[in-house]
Amino acid sequence: MYAVIATGGKQYRASVGDMIDVEKLEGEAGGTLTLSQVLLVSDDDGNCTVGQPTVKDAAVECTIVKQDRNPKIVVFKSKKRKGYRRKLGHRQSYTRLKIESIVATTKA
Repeated sequence: MYAVIATGGKQYRASVGDMIDVEKLEGEAGGTLTLSQVLLVSDDDGNCTVGQPTVKDAAVECTIVKQDRNPKIVVFKSKKRKGYRRKLGHRQSYTRLKIESIVATTKA
């Protein structure tokens, strides 16, 4: 069984036991979260329930594993022959989630 969830402006495929990194969400490590924006649910038989835009009465239960930041990326801008150079760094925050269960009422 898997589900497609939306969080942080992105979509993720999630199965029970998966670890996914999503945009930063509120909460402490060890806490639980319920993601209710479920776009699609598929059961083990291959039956899919597609939401319009979300699947009604579906949710994904997660545990927050850790709150962390990605490695730094370097942003370098320059304009040729103008003497313009800028060097910036950026570290994006993320939340690592462990998918505990997918709750859905699928109708075949």
